[in-house]
Amino acid sequence: MQLRALSLLEGRALGVLIEKAHTVPDSYPLSLNSLTLGCNQKTARDPVISALEGEVQEAVDALKSLHLVLEASGSRVTRYEHNAGRVLALPSQSVALLATLVLRGPQTVSELRTACERLHRFADLSSVEGFLDELAARPAEKGGALVVKLPRAPGARESRWAHLLCGAVDVSALPVATDSADFVPASEIAALKAQHGAMRAELDELRGLVERLCAELGVTRT
Repeated sequence: MQLRALSLLEGRALGVLIEKAHTVPDSYPLSLNSLTLGCNQKTARDPVISALEGEVQEAVDALKSLHLVLEASGSRVTRYEHNAGRVLALPSQSVALLATLVLRGPQTVSELRTACERLHRFADLSSVEGFLDELAARPAEKGGALVVKLPRAPGARESRWAHLLCGAVDVSALPVATDSADFVPASEIAALKAQHGAMRAELDELRGLVERLCAELGVTRT
């Protein structure tokens, strides 16, 4: 389904619910207090935030309206569980990758494999890449891409991946390694501009020649 972009806190709350379903199954679904603690966790979070319980409640209510979060029954304390896999029509492997990206920020394939260990154990790096490629190539009729591969940063050996649940990423604003396929040196840009100028001048000269020939032959240009 086509979802609106989530806010940072909505994405964080959803990611926490996905994570805690695997890491603390005995206390899952989560109470609002536990969910707030998970959102404000200082480790394995990027960025680190400090949300009030009322703000987390608003985020949860918004996620409930999108059917991404469900309210669990059978408890005196209201508890919440995620419904991301069903709503987004994704396998558990993809849900684990999304949750990790939402909670930890952009990650390389090798970082994702390690960080996802408790949510899903991937056999190898190619398996991680395969699910990321599927998320990036998700067709528009299914809601469009959910992750994007970022240009390799200067000094980095691998490209990082980012999620798109909270909206598009401005890739053009990111620093790019000079040997990256996405990098165009300033000298090459200057050369292209000079070539373009020369072609424009040549085209103007040809137009003048055509106009003179037409005048000599008495031909009217259409």
